[in-house]
Amino acid sequence: MNYSIAFKTIVFKEIYRFLRIWPQTLLPPAITTTLYFLIFGKLIGDRIGTISGASYMDYIVPGIIIMSVISHSYANVVSSFYSTKFQRNIEELLVAPVPNWIILSGYISGGIIRGLLVGIVVALISLLFADFAVHNIAIALSTALLTATLFSLAGFINALLAESFDDISIIPNFVLTPLSYLGGVFYSVAMLPTVWQTISMGNPILYMVNAFRYGLIGVSDIDIQLTFIMMSGFIVTLTLFSLYLLYKGIGIKN
Repeated sequence: MNYSIAFKTIVFKEIYRFLRIWPQTLLPPAITTTLYFLIFGKLIGDRIGTISGASYMDYIVPGIIIMSVISHSYANVVSSFYSTKFQRNIEELLVAPVPNWIILSGYISGGIIRGLLVGIVVALISLLFADFAVHNIAIALSTALLTATLFSLAGFINALLAESFDDISIIPNFVLTPLSYLGGVFYSVAMLPTVWQTISMGNPILYMVNAFRYGLIGVSDIDIQLTFIMMSGFIVTLTLFSLYLLYKGIGIKN
């Protein structure tokens, strides 16, 4: 059976969903990013000077971009799939001859596309404030793609296990946001005391931020190879776990 039609239908539905409400999905990150650049980059950055040889504005741009990719790829999948459950539309997918991997791939692709699109919007806005040459485009793009994939999968799992709309806001508010701000977006981990440097190494977002920063401006506190190994491992693990949950019907057949 040709599953391409089912896959394209889910992906197009996801794209149409977030483009239809672009004032809620694309405009807020643009406004928030502009405020970040004005407050942190201009007002505070001029007093801080340089970090690792880069101006403070240039230093924070990669972190803000990847932070936007993380939050919006996650938010797209968790809100869309949980809404499908809540509105009972999931039953149409369950009775259709569509395998679980197609369902997973469709929703994850939607999250990836929104995450990368928001990242592009933020990157374009950053050009108004920062001036730098991309150090390694391949590392930058691959890091953004893997990051969007990873957090789309995390959003899918959250949506599967969530039992109410409150459950889909707990992780973004109490896990993703703190980890993002403590992930070296606005500072170098080398500036921290030794004990806090060690603790920070347990934050996976720190690795993604630094890998993307290396791709854009050539500066990183983390081994880039280790970052790609870690992200690949997380993606494989979350993919298998998502397929297991779908196979068992956990969260969708109750």
